[in-house]
Amino acid sequence: MKISYNWLKSLIDIQESAEEIGKLLTATGLEVEGIEEIESVKGGLKGFVVGEVLTCETFMVKEKQLSLTTVDIGTGTPSSIVCGAENVRAGQKVIVATVGTTIYFADGKSFIIEKRKVYGHPSEGMICAEDEIGVGNSHDGILVLNTNLANGTPAIQYFASIGVELSPDFQIEIGLTPNRADAASHLGVARDLRAVLGCEIKMPSIEKYNPSAQKTDFEVVLENTDACPRFCGLEIRGITVQESPTWLKNALQAIGLNPINNVVDVTNYICHTLGQPMHAFDADEIKGRKIIVRVPENGIKFTTLDGTERSLSGNDLMVCNAEEPMAIAGVFGGQKSGIKTTTQNLFLEVAYFSPVWVRRTATFHGLKTDASFRYERGTDPNMPPFAIRLAAVLMQQLAGGEIQGGLIDVYPKPIANFDITVKHKNINRLIGKNLDDRLIHKILKSLDIEVVSDNGSDMQVSVPPYRVDVTREADIVEEILRIYGFDNIELSETLQTDYLSAFPEKDPDKLQFRIIELLASNGFNEIQTLSITKPVYNQALTATAKGEEVVLLNPLSEELSVLRQSLLLTGMESVAYNINRRQKDLKLFEFGRSYFKKEDKYKENKHLGIWLTGNRQSESWASPSTALAFHDLALVVQKVLKAMKVSKFDTQEADTSVFQYGLTYLINKKPVVSLGLVKTQLAKLADVKQAVFYADFDWEYLLKQYSGKVAFTEIPKFPEVRRDLSLVIDSEVKFEQVSAIAAKTEKNLLQNVNAFDVYAGEKLGEGKKSYSVSFTLIDKEKTLTDEVIDKTMQRLIAAYEKELGAVIRK
Repeated sequence: MKISYNWLKSLIDIQESAEEIGKLLTATGLEVEGIEEIESVKGGLKGFVVGEVLTCETFMVKEKQLSLTTVDIGTGTPSSIVCGAENVRAGQKVIVATVGTTIYFADGKSFIIEKRKVYGHPSEGMICAEDEIGVGNSHDGILVLNTNLANGTPAIQYFASIGVELSPDFQIEIGLTPNRADAASHLGVARDLRAVLGCEIKMPSIEKYNPSAQKTDFEVVLENTDACPRFCGLEIRGITVQESPTWLKNALQAIGLNPINNVVDVTNYICHTLGQPMHAFDADEIKGRKIIVRVPENGIKFTTLDGTERSLSGNDLMVCNAEEPMAIAGVFGGQKSGIKTTTQNLFLEVAYFSPVWVRRTATFHGLKTDASFRYERGTDPNMPPFAIRLAAVLMQQLAGGEIQGGLIDVYPKPIANFDITVKHKNINRLIGKNLDDRLIHKILKSLDIEVVSDNGSDMQVSVPPYRVDVTREADIVEEILRIYGFDNIELSETLQTDYLSAFPEKDPDKLQFRIIELLASNGFNEIQTLSITKPVYNQALTATAKGEEVVLLNPLSEELSVLRQSLLLTGMESVAYNINRRQKDLKLFEFGRSYFKKEDKYKENKHLGIWLTGNRQSESWASPSTALAFHDLALVVQKVLKAMKVSKFDTQEADTSVFQYGLTYLINKKPVVSLGLVKTQLAKLADVKQAVFYADFDWEYLLKQYSGKVAFTEIPKFPEVRRDLSLVIDSEVKFEQVSAIAAKTEKNLLQNVNAFDVYAGEKLGEGKKSYSVSFTLIDKEKTLTDEVIDKTMQRLIAAYEKELGAVIRK
C-alpha cells in the first residue's frame, strides 16, 4: 500500500520527516518497506528564482525582435539575459532559470542553462514561460508574477505563496498485513500516528455541503441486507466532466494512480483518504431511477468498465437498476453506466458490503481492485454518510452542478461496536510490565477504543466496528503494547517464564536451530516462502505427492489457490528472484511444511529444503570460477545428517520425475532425503534457466531418528595402513556396491573405503570403467603385519572378481 507524505500531512499536523514517520509506523506494526521521493515538477524547480527585470532594450535579428535585459536575481550584481518573449518589460517580476539549471520539456528532452553569447550579447540565464518551468503548457510568453517576494527567492516558495504546492512529496510504501484493514488509507495511517505522537487528526471539511431543496426521486432497495447492510446514495445534476486540477492529479500520481477525470479522480481520492470505496454512475443511465442491490441469476452477461464481458455466477452481488445490472458490488463498475465525457448528471454510491461476498465475487472473476482490496478486509460501516458528503463537496468544487437534497441512507440493521472485557492482570502479564491505568486509558482513547467502565480489576471497552482485527482480550493488550512501544519493555536480568508441562527431552526447535547455524556457517541464507502456491506446481510434482492436493475455499487469486505439496518450486521462485537481480551464485535453505489430503484427512509434513546453483567460488587472479556440482550438495547433506547423529544409511536412485540424476538416502528402508539436479522442465516452471541442485529432507522423520547420544572411543595407539586397488568393472556398477562388498568382506580391520580416481576410455573397452580405490586398515590391538595386510587385500580382490567380475589392474 502506498501513502503520500504530503497527503498524510493534510490530515495530521506532523513535523517529523518522512524517514522518521517511516520508523514510527514500523514500530506500531505498519511496516514501511520503502520511501521514495516524488517530484511534483521534474527537477524540483532547483535553480529557478524570482527575479525583477531592471532594463529592457529590444534589437532585431533576421526580422525577429529580441530583448536584452538586465535582471536582479538577488545576487547583488544584475544578470544580463537575452529574451525572445514579446511580453517582457522593465519592472516585471519573473521566474529566472539561473546558470547551471536544467530545463525539462514534456517530450522528455532537456538542456542546461549556460553562460554564453546570443547574437553577440552576453546571456546569463533564462526568463521562463510556464512550460519551461514545468507548471503548465503555455509558451505564449514569459510568466509575469504579481508578488512582493524578494528577488532571489526560490521559485518553489513563490508557488507555495499562491497556493500551488510544488514541494517534493514522498511515497511511503507500507507492507500492510491482511488484519490491518483499518490502516488501508491515509486516515488509517494518521490514526496510528495520532496515538504515537499525540497529534490531532484534521478531518476534511464538509461545511460547504449545501444540498438544494429539491429532493432526489431515486429509490434504493436492498434485497440482501446480509451482503449489503448499508447503502448511501446522492444525486448531483449539471456537472461538467473535465481534467482534474493539478493538486488532485499530483496527489493521485504520488501513490501510483493515473488521473482520469475530475469525477473518477474524486472517488479515488476519497477511497485513499478515508479507506471508503465509492462509485459514480451516470444518473441518466439508471433505468427507472431505481437502485436495487441484489443477486441476479446465473449466466447473465455483464460488461465491466474494462470492456470485458463476464458471465455472472449466480452468487455475485450486483448494483442494478430497474431492468439490468450496473456494477459488481464492491468490485468493479459496468461499462454502460460509467462516467463519460458527456455525463451531466451523476449518482454517487457509498456502501458497506460484506467482506465474504466481495472476496468470493472478486476471486471468481479474477478481479482485484482498490475497492475490493478494502471491502474484502472490512471497511467502516459508519463512514459512508461522511464520505458521500465530502465527495459531493469536492464534486461541486471541481465539476460544478447542484446537490439534490435528501441524502439516501438505507441502514436497516446498524452494526454495533465490539464489547470486550479486559483484566488488568492479563495486560500486565502479557506485556511483561505494569502500566499505569491512566496511560492505558489514554492509549485506548487515541485508538478510538472507548473505556466504558473500569473497577481496577476488570475493564469494559467498546471497539468501533472498523477495527475488524480487535475482537478479543489479547487483541486489546496487543494494541496497548504496540503504541506503548515494544522497545520500551525492559528485559530483566532474571527474566524467566513458566509453563504447564515439562519440556520434552528432545527439543525440535533447538535441533532446528543447530542445523540453521550449521548451514549459515557454510555460507547458506535462509528463506521463507509461501505455503500457498500455484496449482501448476502441484500438478508437475504429482508423481511424488503423498496424497491429494489441498485446495483453498476462498483463495485470493487463481494463481494462489492450493497449498504446496513440496518446497521445491516455491524455493525455486526465490532462486529466480535473485538470479533476475544478478545474484546467480546461491546457497539457500528453508524449513517449511508441505500439505496433502489422504483418506479425507488433511495432513502436513515438515521438510528442510536446500538449493545450490551457480559457482562454488567467484573467479579471481588466483583461480578461475568453479561451478557447483552434485558432490557439493551431497557434502552439505552428509554434514546435516552427521549433525543429526545419522551415520549409517542406504542409497538408491532418486525419483526421475524430479531429478535429472540424484540419490535418495534411506534410514531403516525409509526415504529420508532426496538430492540431485532438478529437471530442466521443473526449473522452467519457476523461470529458472541455470542448473539448480536441490535436497529435500523429511525433517519430522529425521527428528524421530535423533537419539542425542554421543559415543566416544579412545584414539588408536597403533598406526593405520593404506592399500590401493585399481578395479576395471562394468560402467553400470556404482561405488556404493564397491564400498558395500568391502564392508561385508572385512568387518574388523577396514576403517574407510574411498574412490580417488575414475577413468573411462577406449583402452578399457566399451561399457567399462576403472575405479582407483583406497582401503584404510587398522587393528586397535596390535600393529598390522604385512602377512595380515596381504591376506586381507587378497580376500577383497577375490570378492570383487566374484561379485562384480572385476579385473585388477597392476
